[in-house]
Amino acid sequence: MSGTAKFDPRITPARADLAAEHLRGEVTAERYVKGTHHVVVAPIAPVRRAPKHDAELQTQALMGEGVTAYEVTEAGWTWGQLDRDGYVGWMPTNALGEMPKPTHKISALRTLMFAEPSIKTPPVAGLPFGAEVPIVRTDNTFGLIDNGGFVPVGHLAALDANERDWVSVAAKFLHTPYLWGGKSSLGIDCSGLVQVALTACGLACPRDSDMQERALGEKVSGGIPALRRGDFIFWKGHVGIAADASTLLHANAHHMATVVEPLSEALPRIKAAGSDVISVRRIA
Repeated sequence: MSGTAKFDPRITPARADLAAEHLRGEVTAERYVKGTHHVVVAPIAPVRRAPKHDAELQTQALMGEGVTAYEVTEAGWTWGQLDRDGYVGWMPTNALGEMPKPTHKISALRTLMFAEPSIKTPPVAGLPFGAEVPIVRTDNTFGLIDNGGFVPVGHLAALDANERDWVSVAAKFLHTPYLWGGKSSLGIDCSGLVQVALTACGLACPRDSDMQERALGEKVSGGIPALRRGDFIFWKGHVGIAADASTLLHANAHHMATVVEPLSEALPRIKAAGSDVISVRRIA
């Protein structure tokens, strides 16, 4: 795309035919639009490379996340940019809408939303860890969401209540299936696991592993021998979290799951597949 070489297309709302108005003069496009703001109202919204259901899943947006929409098609797709990490892609239009400002977030790995305040009624949706919801009121059993759904009050946390240990958060996802672009207990990838864990701790985190390798913490000069719990280990196209000095916690395509395994096994296997450790980084 002419004039956009310095911009990462993953986080730049610009195409040859359309770009965000704020990029006028910086990128070349046929037309520029200001965009309209929306919120993810579905439990999980896929963000795809192209406006079709079988297109590559680039990432996912969770309920309560903000989105700036730049194009809406008659076929039911919206091209937009996520507020939280800036990712750009195509989302189903029916996954977006309006919502009051969230007050709480889902603290369970996954919870069920009911149409009535009773566990005996059929659930109407499953909400993922980290989804943000506006709670109207609570009692000893349920919280009532503004959309009329009821969720177990024990699965809710105040929006500003942050986790303290991202290793423990990531460990919640043990045995979760590996899904390229995934960010929930239904499926998650390596960088999605890192992002979800750090977000739960109130820390901003980019989406992809190369972005994370540039942005997170400081480089550990001693590398693997100096590893501590909570450090991040980067390979080209992959990232894992040190559960301790000798153990790796990561979502990976070898196991097709999130696992904990000895570094003594993971390092030579990944090296044999053609990838050496690029860096170890630490958030103080």
